[in-house]
Amino acid sequence: MSHSEPHLRFNVLGLLECWAGTTRLRLGGPVHERVLVSLLLEPGQVLSVPRLVEAVWEDAPPATAGHQVRKAVAKLRQVIPGGARLITTEGSGYRAVTGWVDLDLDRFLSLLGQAREAAAAGSAAETATLLTRALALWRGPVLSGGGGRLINAASAALEERRLAAVEQLMELRLANREAAELVGELVELVAAYPLRETLHHQLMLALFRSGRQAEALEAYNHLRRLLADELGIDPDVRLTELRDAILRNDPSLVTPQQVHAPAELIPETDTPTCSLPYDLRDFTGRERELDELLDYAREEGGRIVAIDGMGGIGKTSLAVRAAYLLAEQYPDGQLYVDLCGYTPQQPALSVDAVAETLLRQLGVPSDRIPGDAHGKVAEWRAIAAQRRLLLLLDNAGSAAQVRPLLPPGAHSMMLVTSRGRLLDLDGAYWISLGTMSPEASLAMLVDTLGEKRVAAEPAAAAAMAELCGHLPLALRIAAARLHNRPRWTIAYLVDRLGNESRRLDELRSGERSVELTLKLSYLGLTPQHRAALHLLALHPGHNNIDARSAAALLDTGVEEAEEIMEHLLDVHLIQQHELSYYAFHDLVRSFARRLGRQQGTGGERDRGQPEDEVAVGRLLNYYVLATDLACDLAFPGRVVLESELRDDRASLPPLRDGTQARAWLAREQNALRNAVTLAHRMGLHRHAAALARNAVFQFDAKGQFEEYREIAEIAVASSRELGHGALLRVSLSNLAIADWKLGRFYDGIEAATEALNLALRLGDRLGEAKDTGVLGVLLAALGRFDEALSRLQRSIALKRELGARRAEAESLTNLSTLYEQWGHFEEAAAAARRALELNRELGTRDNELVSLADLATAHLGLGQDEEAQRHLDQAVELADDTSPAADRALVLALSAKVAHRRGEHARVATLAERALTLCRSSRTPIRQARVENILGGLELRDGRSQVALHLHGNAYLVASEARYLVEEARALRGLAEAYEALGDVRAAAERRRRADELFGELGIDEQYRRSS
Repeated sequence: MSHSEPHLRFNVLGLLECWAGTTRLRLGGPVHERVLVSLLLEPGQVLSVPRLVEAVWEDAPPATAGHQVRKAVAKLRQVIPGGARLITTEGSGYRAVTGWVDLDLDRFLSLLGQAREAAAAGSAAETATLLTRALALWRGPVLSGGGGRLINAASAALEERRLAAVEQLMELRLANREAAELVGELVELVAAYPLRETLHHQLMLALFRSGRQAEALEAYNHLRRLLADELGIDPDVRLTELRDAILRNDPSLVTPQQVHAPAELIPETDTPTCSLPYDLRDFTGRERELDELLDYAREEGGRIVAIDGMGGIGKTSLAVRAAYLLAEQYPDGQLYVDLCGYTPQQPALSVDAVAETLLRQLGVPSDRIPGDAHGKVAEWRAIAAQRRLLLLLDNAGSAAQVRPLLPPGAHSMMLVTSRGRLLDLDGAYWISLGTMSPEASLAMLVDTLGEKRVAAEPAAAAAMAELCGHLPLALRIAAARLHNRPRWTIAYLVDRLGNESRRLDELRSGERSVELTLKLSYLGLTPQHRAALHLLALHPGHNNIDARSAAALLDTGVEEAEEIMEHLLDVHLIQQHELSYYAFHDLVRSFARRLGRQQGTGGERDRGQPEDEVAVGRLLNYYVLATDLACDLAFPGRVVLESELRDDRASLPPLRDGTQARAWLAREQNALRNAVTLAHRMGLHRHAAALARNAVFQFDAKGQFEEYREIAEIAVASSRELGHGALLRVSLSNLAIADWKLGRFYDGIEAATEALNLALRLGDRLGEAKDTGVLGVLLAALGRFDEALSRLQRSIALKRELGARRAEAESLTNLSTLYEQWGHFEEAAAAARRALELNRELGTRDNELVSLADLATAHLGLGQDEEAQRHLDQAVELADDTSPAADRALVLALSAKVAHRRGEHARVATLAERALTLCRSSRTPIRQARVENILGGLELRDGRSQVALHLHGNAYLVASEARYLVEEARALRGLAEAYEALGDVRAAAERRRRADELFGELGIDEQYRRSS
């Protein structure tokens, strides 16, 4: 048989095609095809008859399925020349020996491997040729997608490798200046795979390099809308950065450059950071997978290794062992975060929360961690870009949790574990874990129990491994029970497993096998610890449970709560990744909650154990009182409302000043958000509304207005369920403020109007003062200045009369903004000056920052640039990374405007770039439109009309969507001037006409239109 002209040829990639010489083979039917394909997909591997049965019939095999598989193998050996050599019998299964045949799958994988080697050697041309040859073999999914679950799963993995190769080839061709030729192909690929962001990135770049800038931006907008509609997320940071670079006509897009983080962003540490969990001494049973992982990481230079498998299968143990063995290659740090992707009834950790955790692990101080989501991710990527890091992300629920955190460059490595394969995690090398072999299970028992003890009862040890389903977590917990009870025999524990109710069903149902094993540890607890485990599983703090909140939940003292959690820590039912804070493994939490539901009536609970609602009520009482304390310190001068929730026994956090209070709120904010949701779901509506009233202060300060609105909306719903007018008024007022910050002005007016009517009906003068002011600022945003002015003046008078100085200062700030928009700069300056005095007296730093920006704006309108600069300098000195991003963006944009007037053009560019980045990350439409209009005007005056056009155009889209008429009119005027400078007279005239109509509708005179 000639090597270059093989006698047998199999095409697996697509419809199965089998050839002997020049004759096509006819196999005999779908059973034969699925058996053959299953064997060819795993050449050299022995597939048992049950495995082949499952591949052919999935969940409903006929009674004769095993016999039919054997008949199919016999038939295949008859119709395929050399079939007995191709399909060999191994024990009770079959194996395909393919080294002597031409298999397109082998060639495909071989060419991809050669391409990887060529890329590592720096040969771009050879890499592109090899990828092109590999992709030419592709004819579609195996058996055209009709192969059943197991075959389709393998086919999906191959499809992922193909798409990764396609993206790599597109990248090489882009680098080879083939942008124009690639546009058509990329358009088709994006249409076929609309959620693959790498393809969108390449399409945008190809369009830009082909001189089609507008189409590149529209491609981004199309993806943004798609992701928002389908998944409720924003595009990857990479795509946003590319969009911004395209807007700037960044020359680096023609020849990509490596991005370096500013040196000052990188904290200096004496020793590398390592936050990896403990590496098990008795790690065993995964030697093959560990060798595979290490070989790939060391020899292939892989950047992402993803480990998937069922819960309790040993993903984390394998990843941790590998991380320690690879640590020397990544001297700048080895970091670990549990993403909580599969924690029941709890949302997975957000990308920005993970980024913040990673920054803290690298030693970045709290005051240098940005408060906004995009800022945290950008900060993490900037620091990671200059380091050789090993990152272990555990329990990922989706690729979206992981992708934005990928360290830039090729010098860091990420290990990811997940219960499901994340097919859209581009560039990952996958290792899938199954259950351990009987031999490996016994080896683990030898390591944990000792060789002598296992050798004394070999049959019982094998039976215990079988009853534990060969799951590492189940084996470890069972072995720990035996190790801690030397009088128990292995056979005795086997008898206990055999008597467990529903044992067989739970062992066969995946995760339930872990629940059965965990129950063994549960049965070893005292009644007090059993009750504590169940109640602690209700805690909304994810992996952030401290002794004080636990004491409230458990109805104990703080020291006793800590002792209980330390005991649960000793028996491995809870974990501790950080000193003084405890965490649940998601499987243990799921087990404890499920057990609690099963015991929801009768049993110990009827004999006096607290009900869930009572325990959660205690915890929520604690959080209400703790947030009362923290908010009073962090937000001085806020209106204090009488609470009906009191608990004199609660041990509150030891907060002494605003700095400590802000740090505590930042740590607890995810727990507070979850607690509001939990309270509403459990019908504890008074707690939900009262806690939300405090929590919104934190989310407002951080600029997280979507989260602010979410909990305000829950508070409104709970207040309505409760029928509590006073709480409903507060909740509606907070909802109206969130709507204002998010540009939902009409929704905000509806909520504020209802709140005001409630305040009047209840005789609540403080509420009347607040809601009159909220209504005023919403009307001002819509350009209804006359109506807004009277309400703001009424609000200020009431607040002054009632001594609510913080609230008075906030309304004065809003009044200053109204006067500035109207063109009454003297009045704007007077209001801002009084607000500044009050905020300084109260020590409200963030509000002082806004007052300084308003006062500077008024001085700019009066032509008093020196005064404006003085106040802006004070604002810059006052602001830090904990200040709201939107407010910092405005200060920077105004500073750029003053610098421009002074001719300091180098400084203008720096300030403008920082302002634009902050405002677009802030998710605050009213600030974003203002900042982009200011910067657009500066670009126009410097003759960069195209850049100005984009800035004003973006401001117009943001403002018009919210009906923020002042900025809408300013954006239209800027667009008119930009079009005029570009020679498009018709477009300029149309925008100018619409701007004049809006300015006229707002009552803004001609002189102010030109100066604003």
